[in-house]
Amino acid sequence: MMESRRVTLKDIAKSLGVSVNTVSRALTGKDSVGEDTRTRIKEEARRLGYVPNSMARSLVLGSAMTLGLVITNPSNPFYARLISTIEQRGRVHGYSLMLLVTEESQDGDEAAAETLLRWGVDGALVVPVQSDGEHWDRLDESGVPVVCLNRDFPALELDFIGVDYDNAAYEATRHLIDGGARSLCLLEEDLPISPVADRTAGFRRALADAGLGAAGDPVLSVPTRRQESLALPWDPGDAYRIAQDIVSGGDLPDAIMVGNDYFALGVYRALNEAGLSAPRDVLVGGFGDHPFAAYLSPPLTTVRLPAADIGTTAVDVLLRRMKGSAGQPEKRRLPSELVVRASSRTGESPPT
Repeated sequence: MMESRRVTLKDIAKSLGVSVNTVSRALTGKDSVGEDTRTRIKEEARRLGYVPNSMARSLVLGSAMTLGLVITNPSNPFYARLISTIEQRGRVHGYSLMLLVTEESQDGDEAAAETLLRWGVDGALVVPVQSDGEHWDRLDESGVPVVCLNRDFPALELDFIGVDYDNAAYEATRHLIDGGARSLCLLEEDLPISPVADRTAGFRRALADAGLGAAGDPVLSVPTRRQESLALPWDPGDAYRIAQDIVSGGDLPDAIMVGNDYFALGVYRALNEAGLSAPRDVLVGGFGDHPFAAYLSPPLTTVRLPAADIGTTAVDVLLRRMKGSAGQPEKRRLPSELVVRASSRTGESPPT
C-alpha cells in the first residue's frame, strides 16, 4: 500500500507552473495576485486535496490563530447561540475556536485557564464560574487577552460583555404589574452568579417603584438545577415542586415570574393539575425565549436575550485587545427584548 503524503504549496506550484510564493499569497488572500490566477490556484488546491498546516502557519505568523471559548453549560440554548455566533465571527477573521466546558466547577474553571495558556491561544472569551476568578486575571496578564461573557466579575480588571439583566427583569415585572398584578413572586436559580443577582434586583426594584410590598420574601430559590450533571438542561421538576406549594398554599399570587423558561414548564404543570391556568388565574412571565416558549399553551411571555449581539461584540472587543488596544476594561450590558404572548395578557383564556 502506498504511503500517503500531505499535499504542499510546492506541489500546487509545480502543477500550475507558478511560484510557491504566488500560491501562498493566493490562498491567504494577499494582494498582488490576479483574480484568474487566484481562482486557478484555489481550484487546483481543492483538486489535489490540499489542507493548510495550521501549526506551520502559526510558526510563521507567531500566532495560533485560535480563540478560546469557556462556557459552563452547553445545553443552555443561550450558550448554543453564543457558541455559533462566536465561531462564525472568529472564522471571518481567520481564527479557529477551542471550546472548553467547566460545568460550574471551580476546578474546571482553573483547568480551562491552564489549558488555554498551554495551547497558546491568541485570546479567550470566558463565562466564568463566579467563586474565584484570579486565574483569568493571570491569563490576561500573561499576554492572552480575556473578555468575560454574561457574568461580570467587578473585581477583575477584564472586559465584560453581557445582558442588562436588571433592566430586563424590571421591564418584565412592570409588564405584569401593568396587567393588573398586585402580588407577584419570582422563582429564581440558587446559583451565586451576577445574572441571578441582577434579575432579582430588577424584580425587587419594580415592586418597590409600584409600591407593592409582600408579607414574606417574594423571591423563591429553586434549590438546584441539573442535579445529575451541571451540563444537563435545567430541571423543570424543581420549579414544579415549588409551584405546587404555591398553588396549594391557598394564597395564589397574581403573577409568577421565573428566572428561565424551563422553570415555566414546571409552573404550567402545577397550575394545570390544580385546575388553574394562565393567564386566567395567574399571569406568568419567563426568561430566555427558549425555542419551546412560543409553542406552550398558552404561549409564554418571556425575555429574549441578545446572544448573537453579545457574541459579535465580544469577539470584536477581544480582537482589538489582541491588536494591542489599551485603556480601562470595557463593561457593556446589552438590552434585551420583552416578547409579550398570551400567558400575561389579561382577559385571555387558554384554548380548550
